[in-house]
Amino acid sequence: MFDFIIKLIPYNFKKTIIDAKLKDLEKKRKLSESIPKFDLKEYHISNLKVQLNRIEMIDLLPKNAIIAEIGVDKGEFSQCIIDKAKPRKLHLIDVWDTERYDSAKKELVYEKYKKHIEKGIVEINLGYSTEVLEKFDDHYFDWVYIDTDHSYSTTKKELEVASRKVKINGIICGHDYFIGNWVKMYKYGVIEAVHEFCVTNNWEIVFLTIEQSIPPSFAIRRIQ
Repeated sequence: MFDFIIKLIPYNFKKTIIDAKLKDLEKKRKLSESIPKFDLKEYHISNLKVQLNRIEMIDLLPKNAIIAEIGVDKGEFSQCIIDKAKPRKLHLIDVWDTERYDSAKKELVYEKYKKHIEKGIVEINLGYSTEVLEKFDDHYFDWVYIDTDHSYSTTKKELEVASRKVKINGIICGHDYFIGNWVKMYKYGVIEAVHEFCVTNNWEIVFLTIEQSIPPSFAIRRIQ
């Protein structure tokens, strides 16, 4: 059926679509090639432990802690953090009033965690990741979990800011530690940003997850 529909499309129109797609792919290829590549050393992974999934990883992180989830969407993973980590304070950071994350999701999160907000356990912080993080005191968080746009440039900035906002023995975690979303032909830069940050700032990878149902996660900390 799909092949039949394709045949009905005029040649000039198909050529325009193909040319636009090829141009987009070339742009993405050049962007991918422009991302710097840093190789880790043995000491960057000497304490690395592999976990089956991010739920098990969260279970190993500090409890009764001050935590930030950066990139909340509908707040589904927030519940896991609450259940597993029993946070003293959980900051949910996102910018919902955009084309990608509309205000309906914001209201959903507010309603879902209404009781936790009233108790002072959960606090909603609206805004872009790095801009919101900058408002907190240095060394405020025990650990953070980043799950935003997964691009190299954004992840790099988030790691730089978060490294100042977590405690000296604090941990930075994140989602989408893999190449990218090839269904949408979107190249991620999380791996490259994490490796570069570890090499240039003397941090180590302590956890990696290996689930396939969702993209894997990472956790890094300063080398002690």
